[in-house]
Amino acid sequence: MTPIQAQSLPIVLKGKDLLAQAKTGSGKTAVFGIGLLYKLEAQTYRTQALVLCPTRELADQVSNEIRRLARAMPNTKILTLCGGKPIGPQLASLEQCPHIVVGTPGRILKHLQKGSLKLDRLKTLVLDEADRMLDMGFHEDIMHIINLMPHKRQTLLFSATYPDEIKNISDTIQNDPADVRVEALHNNNKIKQVFYEIQKGERTQTLVALLQHYNPESSVVFCNRKQQCQELADALWQQGFHTLALHGDLEQRERGQVLVQFSNKSSSILIATDVAARGLDIKDLSAVINFELSPDPEIHIHRIGRTGRAGNEGLALSLFMASETAKVNAIENYQKSPVSIKTTSTLTIPEHRRQENYRLSPPMITLCINAGRKNKVRAGDILGALTANPDLHGKQIGKIDIFDNLAYVAIERPIAKQALKILMEGKIKGRKFKVKKLR
Repeated sequence: MTPIQAQSLPIVLKGKDLLAQAKTGSGKTAVFGIGLLYKLEAQTYRTQALVLCPTRELADQVSNEIRRLARAMPNTKILTLCGGKPIGPQLASLEQCPHIVVGTPGRILKHLQKGSLKLDRLKTLVLDEADRMLDMGFHEDIMHIINLMPHKRQTLLFSATYPDEIKNISDTIQNDPADVRVEALHNNNKIKQVFYEIQKGERTQTLVALLQHYNPESSVVFCNRKQQCQELADALWQQGFHTLALHGDLEQRERGQVLVQFSNKSSSILIATDVAARGLDIKDLSAVINFELSPDPEIHIHRIGRTGRAGNEGLALSLFMASETAKVNAIENYQKSPVSIKTTSTLTIPEHRRQENYRLSPPMITLCINAGRKNKVRAGDILGALTANPDLHGKQIGKIDIFDNLAYVAIERPIAKQALKILMEGKIKGRKFKVKKLR
């Protein structure tokens, strides 16, 4: 077990309230997932557990993990309720009460007010990434939701950071919670962290130099403002980098598409704000780049902890100007160790990457199929349609993601055109569907 699991799971299984602080990727979803499944009455079709998350992406991730944990428990119904999706299908799904509901505060409150969701038999409430929900202004919605559930319940509150607001909300909604705090700092032996001092106006060109010098297979670049994310993505795209931006102005479908392309290696660079990237399940991330330093050293540590996971080596690069030295000092004080500071003159770019026509292309291309779960399409159906052609091999096909009405399949770049032609001219489960290549 991970440290958060070892310390928290016995408390959760005893039915006690819990206030836990742990970094992203610490395994906390399994803590509350096992806890709420442990006491679930599968024969009672009432909503017995509610998990509140700040974003739809995190809610989907949590739902999938709980479904994985519940595979050995037949007839367990888990439902995800989030904004950005039509409410009609959600109402139909709620006609037979789910055992576990995972969702965002706004949409959960809407269903409670409509009477389509009832929490009178609730046993467990989970607030996941509670600090981010408060940052996003969900405090009032959360309190409204809590007022509509039984006072006698188990409340589990998980947070990556521990501001005063977390203590205040815990005092309001929890009953004598056990307080578990797992070390928030990451294993510095696994993360190479380097700061580069820059002059005014050099940020974008230095970022390009970092990407050309280190050539990371996948990297998340953090900005402090959502407008800057899109501007930077456009600037990098013009210089030949396949770059996607993740921020609050994107439609939900666009957000989902961005995350699919980045996770299946069809895009190498994701530019995001802290709010947009919170709770994303990104495995094997080569590098984290702080285009701008966060004013909060705890958030900085949270950012760089996305690389160097599962025993892999990680790389964390940060840009700062002399006027931001106080932020660098705050990070050193927080992590109790000095940081390595270099100048941009140490960056060397191999000759073949200096050529004007050189492009850093990701290894995969994503094909989007206009069919999904509601069309009874499964990953095996798409794989079978592609590999029925003797020229295509299974190892050339990457991650396949199935959604309600869409499916995405990653294909190795050299054979992407051929795969697109096969799917456009052929059939999946005996039916023709529209297929397009994402840029």
